[in-house]
Amino acid sequence: MPDISDRRMIATFLDAQAAELGASENTLMAYGRDLADVVDWTESKGHALLDLSRNEIEAYLIHCEAQGLAKSTRARRLSALKQFFRFAFEEGWRSDNPALLIKGPGRDKRLPKTLDIEDVDRLLDAARHTGRNEADRLRNTCLMELLYATGMRVSELVSLPVSAARGDPRMLLVLGKGSKERMVPLSPDARTALADWLKARDAAEDAAETKGHPPSRFLFPSHGKSGYLTRHRFYALIKELAVAGGVSPAKVTPHTLRHAFATHLLANGADLRAIQTLLGHADIATTEIYTHVLDERLRDLVLDHHPLSEQRKAPDDPA
Repeated sequence: MPDISDRRMIATFLDAQAAELGASENTLMAYGRDLADVVDWTESKGHALLDLSRNEIEAYLIHCEAQGLAKSTRARRLSALKQFFRFAFEEGWRSDNPALLIKGPGRDKRLPKTLDIEDVDRLLDAARHTGRNEADRLRNTCLMELLYATGMRVSELVSLPVSAARGDPRMLLVLGKGSKERMVPLSPDARTALADWLKARDAAEDAAETKGHPPSRFLFPSHGKSGYLTRHRFYALIKELAVAGGVSPAKVTPHTLRHAFATHLLANGADLRAIQTLLGHADIATTEIYTHVLDERLRDLVLDHHPLSEQRKAPDDPA
């Protein structure tokens, strides 16, 4: 057993997740928060993180449930513990993984919040007319067109390298979770918005370079630490566009645009496996949250086209 503190072991675990598995910053932050909560609980009980037994981990999960934490939060914390103890086993810190056989609480099956096509049209129109200047409006239009045309995660969108957009591409190469790459096609409107924004972006970059500022390698550059438009700024921006477009801001987040992309494609006949690939889901089970759309489409198909359904319609029923 290593003679280091629990929090130092967590830091070592997080470093390994980043270096060996390419875990994203968001994943690392989530693991760090969840494991820090476990340490707080273990310290209050006089335990050490590395010494926890299966019964003690289950007691911690019961504690989380008693606090009223959602199933998804409890499942995520158990997942963090399983990953940590797997790492501890591989490093020889423990001879077993006490969390391995613990069954999670499952997840509430909730339909994802989405937007109808009219809402999306209002948001796209608001993007074309919202901004301090023409460059802002072109950027906002490009952001919204790309998000709706591709279903990218917002973190994937804002961190796109400008090299991916050169040459009027029909497809964009996207770096997703776990450093996995995938190709997503662009609609004609998205390609037009991208070309227009590139002209304005390059002109601004050329002007900045003459003043001694190095050129940015990102499609949506920013003066912040990351070098590109942050997720938080885009979240605020999409709320501004909702207000400008007459759409309830409570309905609109970057993720609802991703859900709208998937829902609208499925409603118009796209294959679930194709949607899985476009969204970058590792498991088809994640994509199956959208099957409610397929259920509605199949029901309408039977009602509209089944011979018995036609026979049972009243003479004055509309076709």
